[in-house]
Amino acid sequence: MPRVQRPDSYYEEIKRKFAAERDLRLAYRPEGTAQFTSDLDGSLARYAVDPYGGPVPPRAPIDDTVEVLFIGGGFSALLTSARLRERGVESIRIVERGADVGGTWYWNRYPGAACDVVAYDYLPLLDETGYVPTRHYAQAPEIFAYCQLIAQRYDLYGLGVFQTTVTSTVWNEEEQLWHLETDRGDHMRARFVICANGTLSKPKLSRIAGMEKFQGHSFHTSRWDYDYTGANLEKLKDKVVGIIGTGATAVQAVPGLGENAKELYVFQRTPSSIDVRDDWATDPEWAAKLQPGWQAKRRAKALADPVLSDERKARLTAESRDEKIQRQERENIDYMMRIHKRIEETVHDRVTAESLKPWYMFMCKRPCFHNDYLPTFNRPSVHLVDTHGQGITQITEKGPVFDGKQYELDLLIYATGFEVQKTGIYNRIIGRNGVDLEDKYRDGIRTLLGIHTQGFPNMFIMGGYQASFQFNLTDMLQTQGDHIAECIDYVRSNGFATIDPTVDAEEWWVQEVIRHRGKTSRNQECTPGYYNFEGESNRRQDGNYNGGFKQYFDHQGAVRARMAENFEFG
Repeated sequence: MPRVQRPDSYYEEIKRKFAAERDLRLAYRPEGTAQFTSDLDGSLARYAVDPYGGPVPPRAPIDDTVEVLFIGGGFSALLTSARLRERGVESIRIVERGADVGGTWYWNRYPGAACDVVAYDYLPLLDETGYVPTRHYAQAPEIFAYCQLIAQRYDLYGLGVFQTTVTSTVWNEEEQLWHLETDRGDHMRARFVICANGTLSKPKLSRIAGMEKFQGHSFHTSRWDYDYTGANLEKLKDKVVGIIGTGATAVQAVPGLGENAKELYVFQRTPSSIDVRDDWATDPEWAAKLQPGWQAKRRAKALADPVLSDERKARLTAESRDEKIQRQERENIDYMMRIHKRIEETVHDRVTAESLKPWYMFMCKRPCFHNDYLPTFNRPSVHLVDTHGQGITQITEKGPVFDGKQYELDLLIYATGFEVQKTGIYNRIIGRNGVDLEDKYRDGIRTLLGIHTQGFPNMFIMGGYQASFQFNLTDMLQTQGDHIAECIDYVRSNGFATIDPTVDAEEWWVQEVIRHRGKTSRNQECTPGYYNFEGESNRRQDGNYNGGFKQYFDHQGAVRARMAENFEFG
């Protein structure tokens, strides 16, 4: 369907509204990312406690050496381990803070949790395991079970160490080994270390005055207390519940809470964009016809350049840079206005509907897809508390206060997210010559491909900054895992002890990242969120590579094709 032609004034007025909503939020929270804390100790320590793993069993400290050690046990570790096993690496250890593998799918077990990427693309290693997801969009229990299946298939539990947090990772030049210490008194050594702690793994809380005073029950969504809520939320039938946050997690949790709680208050600073979620059970006849390598073909298609007609190519070629930016901008606005229309058609109360409308460009914040979130606000027991960009700033013994009104709650749930793309979230990393990774990054992140960083030999980073950003994260992680396995295999096959990127190779990549960031002012024009560091200004190198996924994949291959030029081997 051709796009409806609208006057320039239509788009300019919407852009002014976007800017006003952004500026309002920046004025309320000029401190940027400092408005959150992930230092969950003291009175906040209970928000980090694992409710799923049970008591930590006593064990003797471990003092041994392995060839490859993963810090973290999510998909990064699992899919890379599979590739290493294929290349004959036997000594692989996962050290994981949780009580099992799974990473984000171990921690996020809140009601309604599911992946918002098509499961046939999101779940890795489907060709290798022979597994076919049961639904178009897999739900959290299935994904967690699949993580366990991978760990069993590739024998990763044998050397695995769980309910253990790595606290320091220090390079020993004389031994050519990494020395790792943990909160369990362990002293492990590893030839290769892979930082696989995840892009969203350390829970954070908003800094709200008085939050420690609340006398009701409370928890973070990644530490869901089913003892309190009941397995099916049945224990909430006589409870008044509040949830702070309206991002991707809340969008999935709110429908169940609204259905089961006596009353639910949803405290919103900025609404999410909510589009339709087309979900269905996997057709068994379709699954039976899948041929070996079916997922690899889907992944190859995701990496391939789009097929365009000659007419389309000619039209795009003829566009100037400004015309291209304007076209993309207007297509984006048209999409967001369709999101607005869906809200108007779904939510009965006009005031609530207006409050749920997101006033920003698509992809300024993580987009959400759900069929039950918006209708939940038609329930008489569900109340949206729109803070108009300010957020909740005070909590008393009884609950949150906003605009002079006290909200008395039995249960307060924090859907406030996680630290984003931090390499050493609980862990101090020290490379050659005693250099702390945080000190190296202080004047700007420096890596090769977002995977290697000079002066930290035999260390690899997954899911961090300066790598490509993909909505389907496992597509990108799979390319990183393949690359890392190839690098380790090269070192082992050629009789080397270490691999470390050259200064020149690292500088080349830093400049590539800079070259592809800041081409437009879109990031600065976005409403605050974790995609743009909550509106903070940041160095152009301190972010993801924006040159495109295909280009990132090609760069990985080009780097490996010139190993001697890009790396120093010891």
